[in-house]
Amino acid sequence: MNSRHPAHTAWSRRDVLRGGAAALMGAYGLAPRYGLAADVPLEYDGSKFQMAAPEPNPKRGGVMRYGILNRPPHFDVHQSGTVGNIGTQGCMFDNLIRRDPRDSGRTIVPDLAHSWEIAEDGKTYTFHLRQGVQFHDGSDFTSADIKATFDRIAKPPAGINIPRTPLFRAISEINARDKYTVEFKLAAPRSVNFMMSAFASGWNVIFSKKTLEENNYDLRRVLNIPGTGPFKTQRRVENEVWVMERNPNYWNKGLPYLDGIEFYNLLPFSPELGSAILSGRVDYARALDPATARKAATTPGLSTAKFYQSVIHATWMNAKRQPFDDPRVRRAMHLLLDKPALVDVVKDVSPLMTGGFIYPFSEFATPKDQLVKRLGYQEDSGAAIKEAKSLLAAAGQSNMRPLDFMVRDLNHHKLFGQAIQAMLREVGIQSNLRTVVESVWFGDAIAGNYDLAIGAIVSTLLDPSDYFNAWYRTGGPQNYSFWHNAEFDKLVDQIDVETDTGKRMALIRQAEDLMEQDPPLVPVAWEYILDVWYNYVKGHNPKDYFGVYDVVRFDTFWLDKA
Repeated sequence: MNSRHPAHTAWSRRDVLRGGAAALMGAYGLAPRYGLAADVPLEYDGSKFQMAAPEPNPKRGGVMRYGILNRPPHFDVHQSGTVGNIGTQGCMFDNLIRRDPRDSGRTIVPDLAHSWEIAEDGKTYTFHLRQGVQFHDGSDFTSADIKATFDRIAKPPAGINIPRTPLFRAISEINARDKYTVEFKLAAPRSVNFMMSAFASGWNVIFSKKTLEENNYDLRRVLNIPGTGPFKTQRRVENEVWVMERNPNYWNKGLPYLDGIEFYNLLPFSPELGSAILSGRVDYARALDPATARKAATTPGLSTAKFYQSVIHATWMNAKRQPFDDPRVRRAMHLLLDKPALVDVVKDVSPLMTGGFIYPFSEFATPKDQLVKRLGYQEDSGAAIKEAKSLLAAAGQSNMRPLDFMVRDLNHHKLFGQAIQAMLREVGIQSNLRTVVESVWFGDAIAGNYDLAIGAIVSTLLDPSDYFNAWYRTGGPQNYSFWHNAEFDKLVDQIDVETDTGKRMALIRQAEDLMEQDPPLVPVAWEYILDVWYNYVKGHNPKDYFGVYDVVRFDTFWLDKA
């Protein structure tokens, strides 16, 4: 067994993932790569497991100053799709199980559940919960809270939109078997790795049943949501700072090491974020621009990390409005946007790469040397523009009405917006840029109050069964284009259950080809993250992160200074 596995206790009956579970994992073509965990045992007794810093003799005390986007559209982590929530609020909560911060989140380890059993047929997951855990409001944690949390995620009430809902499509029922045992039943087996990675997502924090019921299951306006996590809110100044203090009653004895964290609202890739870390005004900065990261790499006392982000930057086309209800017009927009040029426009601001509708660094992606031969991805955009004009003419849209173009208020998205506006103007399409903050962008995107929108959305895993359902499928929680393609939906149903690796990849290719001809959005770019921190910041290991949403607890962080 991998020596980096959860704990150093013995398995109940199996010491590695094998037999039926191994067959399931292999059949889905899921390797322990980005977004997926290392091998997960079918049975695990973690009753003695305790999280601690990876270094010996960690120091206690001090307040870490952290620079990150801290402009949440609301306060409900489950309903969010931005680091503006989870990047700051993550430390207030725990999960059912979690990613291990000591190995860049590759391994799944116990959290509020200390042990688990997974049935041989892959259709029943049983978790045994910790006793003596309390929420910040003093209420006791029980299996009822797990059931209430995942009932809401898997089947949101009317008016509640949760991007991670598609991860749990296979769940048929959730049972609180007793006060500290919870059971998930699946209608059909899924990859063990897929399901456990879904449970361990940093987004899927545990709320109390009491808090959910008191707020009609909608926590968007609840600032100080009681969690069970290592930190709790001390004070918050909107758009400036969110100060967290140590939870003295945290169930994981000895954690956290820090007395508190100050999260400063500094926009990603901004000069202000770069200046804050280089001048020492913050101890850690997340999502820096390339120039600052290069300078930090040559500055004594600073460390850097570069890793893939679980985000697509895209232009959404509102299919509920003319002319984007016509697939010919959507295909034309896909061809008109010069993606290599757009990535070049922001190269000094944001570390991005081109790609199609599938994560370009995943094993599911069309190889880049093949992708760049397609219209819409070529360095020379002449042929793509010619085809786009022909499609617009056929659709009767050679003289399109002016478009309402909603732009998220981030530096790279504003640059994208200006560049796209110029590209459209070259073929006679006029657009009016409307720059808005996250709360307005996500609100108008969900409501369909736009023609075009440039922004970014997130996923949990690289596996298409996650984001094909969330981003593209009819009614998906992040299908902001309101795109509907019945053939695509049927393909996704097949992709979700296909157990032959080759056949599954063929289905994914069919779905990709369909999206090229009838685009649900225009894939503008995919992202890297650049982090910089002072060497005295210990207790973390970001070198192999996938995204910035799973390892957000800060319970193992400590400051190696007086």
